[in-house]
Amino acid sequence: VFGSAAILREAADAIGVELRLLECAEMPARDCHVDETPVLDWGLAAPAWQPGTLDAKANRCAVEWLKKAIDCAQAGAIDGIVTCPLNKAGIHAAGYPYVGHTEILADLTQTSTYRMSLFAGPLRVVHISSHCAMSEAVQMVKKDRVAESIRIGHAALTRLGLNRRRIAVAGLNPHAGEAGVLGTEEEMEITPAIELCLGEGIDCTGPYPPDTVFKRMAEGEFDLVVAMYHDQGHIPIKLIAMDYGVNVTLGLPIVRTSVDHGTAYDIAGTGKAREDSLRAAIRLAAAFAATRESRNVC
Repeated sequence: VFGSAAILREAADAIGVELRLLECAEMPARDCHVDETPVLDWGLAAPAWQPGTLDAKANRCAVEWLKKAIDCAQAGAIDGIVTCPLNKAGIHAAGYPYVGHTEILADLTQTSTYRMSLFAGPLRVVHISSHCAMSEAVQMVKKDRVAESIRIGHAALTRLGLNRRRIAVAGLNPHAGEAGVLGTEEEMEITPAIELCLGEGIDCTGPYPPDTVFKRMAEGEFDLVVAMYHDQGHIPIKLIAMDYGVNVTLGLPIVRTSVDHGTAYDIAGTGKAREDSLRAAIRLAAAFAATRESRNVC
């Protein structure tokens, strides 16, 4: 754990959980096996235990610990990163220009092509855009970006060892444009991207009406859906699998998974938060890290 052992103990006491922590001054050796959970704070003094409070110092610690984790992952000291949520307002209050984890990871790994995605068991969604205004998201629906998203999704399914890698591409407009009556993005940008990827041997079809394609994936017809914007992909996954969804950043040179929920300051320290998404994120990170290919790019 990259964080504060003292804060972890405070949190454990607050909710009646016993933790066995091993405070470390440096990264343990890869072949080191201990019964306690190693915790490294890297010399960052965490502020006082204040659950549910937006604190600039606490958010600075969170960002700096993330940076250390990224450094260790890039150096090969760890096989992947599993992150808990960051508060976007807190990041800005701490003086950082980032919107969230994804942008920090992309910047520090110098990655220009990456995608936010949500995985929840057999439900998998890759978004062609993430945190931006709706007007900007629509402008990002371009052939090359859609095609790159399909490729990134296919690579992820391949690295997970799935025998079937059927990718469905959602339309942007209602009824997938209704043959151009309700919008031209499907004909001008999305369909050409699908045809390009089909020519590369990727099993992808569409564009499908966005109001039905996620149900078809849930019923087993598809293994992954490429969504045209943030909420198009987030809403159905969180509706179906809010408690065990995992946020994955694909396209990075390191493995990174995260919970699919926010900081929920209103229930912090009360013991009401559920751990299912974090458990799922740890398991998925391990699955990606288990393949040799994912050690180079996932």
